[in-house]
Amino acid sequence: MPHPFHLAYHVTDLDEARRFYGGVLNCTEGRSTETWVDFDFFGHQISLHLGTPFATSNTGKVGDHMVPMPHLGMVLPLEDWQVLRERLEGADTDWVLEPSVRFQGEPGEQWTMFFRDPSGNPIEVKGFANMDAVFAV
Repeated sequence: MPHPFHLAYHVTDLDEARRFYGGVLNCTEGRSTETWVDFDFFGHQISLHLGTPFATSNTGKVGDHMVPMPHLGMVLPLEDWQVLRERLEGADTDWVLEPSVRFQGEPGEQWTMFFRDPSGNPIEVKGFANMDAVFAV
């Protein structure tokens, strides 16, 4: 990964965000003030600011599913995806889309799971057995 991205968005409670992003997702906390906190989101920087989360709707058609748009997420090697899936299952995650495989046997075969943070922000995590297939057509 040559350059990490930065994304800033709203959450309703920084303590809840710390428990979720730091505790459940295992992201390392960075700088913070009374109104925002940074996390190392799998090698990328997210800044969570107090405020009203962005509006979403299930308008993204992927395979047979309608998924929340907009959403953020990450792409992980399948082994890391499985570890995170187990951690999320252990945290009694309320799934938007339960862990499943899509595009099986096709270029870009991937495992995916959708869930929301405590403020309702949708997150997708993809897992690839072969990271070279992320951009396969």
